[in-house]
Amino acid sequence: MRLHTREWGTGDRIAVLVHGLMADHRTWRQLVPVLTGRGYRVLAVDLRGHGSSGRGAYAPHLFAQDLLETLPHGPELALGHSLGALALALAVPELQPERAVYSEPAWRLGGPDGTLDPAVFTLFKRAPQMLIRSLRPGWEEREVAAELAALDAWDEMSALALSAYRAADHMPEKPFVRSLVQAAEPSTLVDAEMRAELTRRGFEVRTVPDATHAIHRDDFDAFLGSLSGWL
Repeated sequence: MRLHTREWGTGDRIAVLVHGLMADHRTWRQLVPVLTGRGYRVLAVDLRGHGSSGRGAYAPHLFAQDLLETLPHGPELALGHSLGALALALAVPELQPERAVYSEPAWRLGGPDGTLDPAVFTLFKRAPQMLIRSLRPGWEEREVAAELAALDAWDEMSALALSAYRAADHMPEKPFVRSLVQAAEPSTLVDAEMRAELTRRGFEVRTVPDATHAIHRDDFDAFLGSLSGWL
């Protein structure tokens, strides 16, 4: 499936951005001007079932296949968050970016111990604006509006379908390309044992203390700081 894609900038360098579950390309609002300011042409997709992209069957390999059908081969930078990091990791061996950044990757959809059920996120589909504001107290009004718009456009069946994969382990055996894993501290998806194993496998791992899962939205300065040398 070819994905709906937003594009910014006219630089020769290409950066591709892949959002997480329940979000869409709007999640990268703060990062896009940073990248275009560094000479990148930025491509941000809406995963299947999200934003303006099509609906269909949902499985990790299908999310990855869509990236390969949509994105140019060999971008300089590829960055994925959560579910987007899972899809990106599966696509990287063929996509072959120069550098890959996996922010809070959902390589174990059920969390380190397999007890997290992606289906629980369907509860957010009908979350009232007041609840979103209470969960994101530091967000500006336009961020809240973007979150609500993304939830409205999201097909909750994607989370229900991913429940079947929560026991699977998609952590890459090796980086394939120069790769950074960015983890919140504490993290529900990337615990200390997993970070140690990723380091052993050849990934660079950086933690962002006192961050939430959506590091790039809740603490953008810390998010950007942890990407030093990777943009």
